[in-house]
Amino acid sequence: RFKLQYERVGLTLRPELVAVRDDSGDAKKFEAVVSKVKQNSDCGIILMSSNPDVLAAGLRVCADRKPLIYAATGDNLDRMAELAKENSCPVVAKASNLEELTQLTTKLTEAGVKDIVLDSGSRSLRRAFEDQIFIRSAALNKKFRPLGFPTIVFPCEMTDDPMKEAIIASVFVAKYGGIIVLSDFQGHSLFPLLVERLNIYTDPQRPLATTEGIYEIGGPDENSPVLLTTNFSLTYFIVSGEIETSRIPSYLLVMDTEGLSVMTAWAAGKFVADVIAPFVKKCGIGDKVK
Repeated sequence: RFKLQYERVGLTLRPELVAVRDDSGDAKKFEAVVSKVKQNSDCGIILMSSNPDVLAAGLRVCADRKPLIYAATGDNLDRMAELAKENSCPVVAKASNLEELTQLTTKLTEAGVKDIVLDSGSRSLRRAFEDQIFIRSAALNKKFRPLGFPTIVFPCEMTDDPMKEAIIASVFVAKYGGIIVLSDFQGHSLFPLLVERLNIYTDPQRPLATTEGIYEIGGPDENSPVLLTTNFSLTYFIVSGEIETSRIPSYLLVMDTEGLSVMTAWAAGKFVADVIAPFVKKCGIGDKVK
């Protein structure tokens, strides 16, 4: 499960974090589990416990990964702040309401902790959704600094139904969870969430682009055909897919058109004969075919 990843338009989509939660209060057991997670995954780590001593045990084996410490509350804030500063790790401020959350982040900031993540404590969809909007609005529209931090949400604690959990998670991908914690990684629910994240947070002004160059498909030789396209990723994957389906070994020349599609690049003068000819000559395809 830690190694689930998917290729889409030339990008690798995967979960970024693994949360390790302490349910027993046993520091040695927690340390052993954290060590195992670290050895078997290169993901970032979230250490979850209300006991600072248990968290300290986990930090002993993974401090170099800069794990997220969960969580500083009104009862343990001073000790959590010390752990965060000693290990240069971010920490979650957890409260039962936004007013209390504001007080916690203010105290953490005054204690010298700068990397903070917010947990409003809400575990119902409606209230958590409202909190996310209020936090984002206060930070951006009112410049309210105590709430100017990313948030963490827990769909895994809002329902026992895996499908409902995925639906709730999809809400917070858009509105406005910085970190979304799931109860498990399952391909049928994880992949749609990763694609949603990609679609929402990809800069529309910077098209996905493939690296310029010569791509060999199917083991071509000197007698194989040569095809040419732009470096817009979607175009590249459509063309390369058609070549693979044809089962004809070919060379595919991908020309840098600043990520523009064929018609757009042609209209902009970036995919016309005067530009294509010099590219074909300099790319080196003449050395590979007759």
